[in-house]
Amino acid sequence: MSDQRRGRVGLVDIREEPIDVGEVLAGLGDDACGGQAVFIGRVRDHDHGRGVTTLEYAAHPSAQEKLAALCAEIATDDELISLAAVHRVGSLSVGDIAVVVAAESAHRDGAFRLTRTLIDRLKDEIPIWKHQKFLDGDEEWVGSP
Repeated sequence: MSDQRRGRVGLVDIREEPIDVGEVLAGLGDDACGGQAVFIGRVRDHDHGRGVTTLEYAAHPSAQEKLAALCAEIATDDELISLAAVHRVGSLSVGDIAVVVAAESAHRDGAFRLTRTLIDRLKDEIPIWKHQKFLDGDEEWVGSP
């Protein structure tokens, strides 16, 4: 594989608009790719045994820049061909897509590993916070400082 095709970063975005998985994948799809892994995070109807009605995601103004830097860092991995990451902010309903990350590699093991690395680090390092509202009227912030 040519080094020119290695480590490409596709779509990286934080947005209020719904996420189209096809749009996230559109910038990927290199002929050197033998494995493409995608993680789609959706709003579920419960958390820790409590019914969830809605979520609101809020992002620090630096979140987009930090996500782009994270993607650029992961793109230096020798197994990576390309990757993409999009996270939604604003008010989301149960079933809505909240985040999509994808990675391509020559082999499936690399694609799975890199996708897992990207979503785990995104959740740990990017300043995006979740405000959950529960069926019982209670609410909580998750991941806020």
